[in-house]
Amino acid sequence: MSYQEFAYLYDTLMEDVPYDRWVDWVSSLHSRYGGGEKKLLDLACGTGELSVRLSHAGFNVTGVDLSEDMLAVAQAKAAEAGLDIPFFHQDMTQLDSLGEYDVIGIFCDSLNYLPRSEDVAKAFAGVNAHLKKEGLFLFDVHSIHKMDHVFAGSPFTYIDEEVSYIWNCFPGEHPHSVEHELTFFVLDDETGQYDRVDESHFQRTFKISEYKKMLHESGFELLGITADFKQAEPGPEAERILFAARKKA
Repeated sequence: MSYQEFAYLYDTLMEDVPYDRWVDWVSSLHSRYGGGEKKLLDLACGTGELSVRLSHAGFNVTGVDLSEDMLAVAQAKAAEAGLDIPFFHQDMTQLDSLGEYDVIGIFCDSLNYLPRSEDVAKAFAGVNAHLKKEGLFLFDVHSIHKMDHVFAGSPFTYIDEEVSYIWNCFPGEHPHSVEHELTFFVLDDETGQYDRVDESHFQRTFKISEYKKMLHESGFELLGITADFKQAEPGPEAERILFAARKKA
């Protein structure tokens, strides 16, 4: 998975994402189950948009991402906001020597970029190793309904004078997976012409029961499962599934 130029276009693609809902969700769960210190590890932090917002909300944030290009954007964004957020270049399935945290989150369906259940289990094990006793683990994933019926075969488009894109989605080779093919047209201010940037990305989700099993096997107590930032269990047409778990004492 290569982001490269895509890292600098990512915020355009994500401009309608409800980041504040994640901040509210994390803050409310920390108040309910955590309390006390607010040291938070933002895994797969991307361009740092949520890291910055969580920092403004009072969390002591550290960010981790697999893409150095994403991290460069995140560091610049944090500096512009006057925030001292440390960012580290690591794979979420191979976390190493990052210290211990009160809260660890994998937000914005980033967990769906892991292709195998074994990879998800490795990520869960790494999270457990970096959480304090009874620390919170929060993450969200696309639902099977969204993968199979909303994404698959659906084109999405965005047209603007400076950046436009065509986003096509196709069923992947694995169950409940999607191949994203994105084509960006970016205005070059010097030439007045548009440069084309092509990117391909893969996402896969699993049954809720499988995530629950992996959490249990990785040493977590499940606190709750909700959908679409609502205080209700996932229904058949839910699109985003949110998990709250706690490291077992």
